This record gives sequence, structure tokens and C-alpha cells, in this order.
Amino acid sequence: MRILFLGTPHFAAKHLETLLKEGLDVVAVVTQADKPFGRGLRLTPSPVKVLAQQAKIPVYEQLKQVPFDVLNIDICIVVAYGKIIPRKYLDMLPFYNVHPSLLPKYRGAAPIQRAIENGEESTGVTIFKLTDQLDAGPIVMQESVEIEEFETFDEVEAKLLNLGCQMLVEFLKNPFSHDLVPQDESQASYAPKIEEKDLLVDFAQPAERVKDKIRAYDSRPGARTFLNGQCVKLFGVRAIEPCSTNVPGTVIRINRDGAFVATSTGLVLISHVQFPGKRKMTFFEAYNGRLIKINDRFHV
Repeated sequence: MRILFLGTPHFAAKHLETLLKEGLDVVAVVTQADKPFGRGLRLTPSPVKVLAQQAKIPVYEQLKQVPFDVLNIDICIVVAYGKIIPRKYLDMLPFYNVHPSLLPKYRGAAPIQRAIENGEESTGVTIFKLTDQLDAGPIVMQESVEIEEFETFDEVEAKLLNLGCQMLVEFLKNPFSHDLVPQDESQASYAPKIEEKDLLVDFAQPAERVKDKIRAYDSRPGARTFLNGQCVKLFGVRAIEPCSTNVPGTVIRINRDGAFVATSTGLVLISHVQFPGKRKMTFFEAYNGRLIKINDRFHV
């Protein structure tokens, strides 16, 4: 079976790597164009492009560049491609998408972050047939995983990546034998692209909400708050103490475990912080370096 693979970031590259290790016949790859990256804004290829070039697989930046009449493609697999597939291609070939949520919940660009931020206790991976509606096509496979209380984005993504790769290999053993199960539109929800404002931590919210916000963006791009006019990043929520009567955002104490910060319903323990122009460090290091002190207050 001849496969066209469409994807862009690390999450997609790992799926492509799995297909290649399994000996599946990936005849071409479509990925997004090189983008400026880093301080020097050097044009950098996507992880999928790097892997495809290493494997000597033809790479295209647009579907219209793909020589469909020559490649004799049987199936198209989409993983975090980041672009809409035009209807004419959907009519030409079967396209199947690997999506890291339990569709119809969390359709869209940021399903993992939004699930964690909303305090979900489970999520999963769905393989579905693409239609011209966003993440709304019929489902062919779906499996779930638990989200533990303090798991971060990185940890949940790793679970879903492993599950998605396993499911994709299983699906491709006999892809056209699966039932197509329509999604329940009454249960649909959306996970829009992350914007800068979404990263802000408001300590006036309950401790559970603060915890979920920080871990949803740990380790990238990092939840944000302000301290003495500086925007700082927060990482590593470890525990919650109930019943704080302190002003939300106040740093109550700091030890080797981190900083205990007041919220509207209790204290959260946060292990790491990153100040502008500095490396990520423990709160204890920041305290010893006089970057933060007891009774300092975070604000939005």
C-alpha cells in the first residue's frame, strides 16, 4: 500500500518514523515550508521534512506539487499538518487524520493543552476520515488515556504520541475494513490555537484552575505571569494546600521544593521560574539570587 504522509511538527515526525520502522511504503511527504526560527531567524525545516530527507523520501510543500498520476497513492495519512486539505483532494483519495483528543471533543489546533487546562481526567487519540468540516469526519478508531492530576503537557503529549503511533500501525494493517462511525455533533467542542493571552495565570482564580493552567503549558511555551513589571514563566506545579486567606498571587514561603503562592482558594507549590533573559531555574535558586522574595506578588 502506497502512502502519502502529511504532517509538520515533532508529533507528526514521530508517527512518520514509526511507519518507516514498520517498513510501510511512504512514497511522498507534504509538510509546511521552512520557517524562521531562533534569535537569528534562520530558515529551519520542519521535523517531518528533516526525517523525510534523511529517509530519501520526496518532500513537497503544497499538495498541488505532488505528482499524483505518477505516485499511484492508495491512502493519505495526516498528522498535525496545520493546513486545510482542499475538497478536490478529499474527493480524489481517502485521507485519514490522527487527532490527539476524544473527538468530537476538542476539535482544532490545541486539543492537548485545552484538555489539561480544563481539568479533564482523560483524553485520547482518534483516527477519522477527513471531510471538508474541521475534525468532523467519521471515526474509524478511538482509544483513551488517563490524565493524572499533576501531569504536564509534555507528559500527556508523550502518552498520546505513543498511543497514536500504535493505533496508526494497527489501522494501516487493513485500513478500509473499519466501520465509519459518525461523530455526535451535540457533543462537539473546540480547541482553538493558543494565543498569548491564554498563557496568563490569574492567581485570583481557584487553586485547581491555576494548577491546570500552569501544567497545560509546561514545558512549552510556559505559562506567564508578572512580577514587579516583568513577565516571568512558571513551571512545575507540585501540590496544593487548601484554605489560604492571603492575597492571591502573594509568595507566602519558598523552600527547596519551590514557592508557595496564594490563590483564591489555597496555596499552590510551583517549582521553577524563568525570568526575562535568564535560564529556567528553581524558585529556591531565584530566592538565593535575590530575584524574588517572600511577600512578592504575582499579577496579570
